[in-house]
Amino acid sequence: MSNGPHAKLAELGHELPEVVPPVASYVPAVQSGRHVYVSGQLPMAEGKLLATGKVGAGVSAEQGKDLAQRCALNAMAAIDSLVGLENVVKIVKLTGFVASAPGFTGQPAVINGASDLFGAVFGEAGRHARSAVGVAELPLDAPVEVEVIVEVS
Repeated sequence: MSNGPHAKLAELGHELPEVVPPVASYVPAVQSGRHVYVSGQLPMAEGKLLATGKVGAGVSAEQGKDLAQRCALNAMAAIDSLVGLENVVKIVKLTGFVASAPGFTGQPAVINGASDLFGAVFGEAGRHARSAVGVAELPLDAPVEVEVIVEVS
């Protein structure tokens, strides 16, 4: 059995989902040179948001962390469909947006859901620069959104 990213995902109990179709005028991911830029990914599964609302009011921080992990899986699906996960050299930058209730300041812990999964799947190559930002609203009333920049071979 291979020790590549697909095998690691399976070992972790995850299955790579279908690429989430865009909800507006953009593509899921685009390659420029040796980098892939993944559009903001929402916590979608089978065409539906897994949750709506604000983290810290209706959506717990732990739920938000799970939703951020789903965003990361969706990002990996977009990368895989464009260039193949086996061609990822480095997760360069992850930006996470958390629709936050007033006073909620746990955005970093929420976005750890995505960061931790990239680390688990890609090892040292999954360690990345990151921003975790609280926002008032996200598309479709999603609680979290994650975008990623990766270096590929």
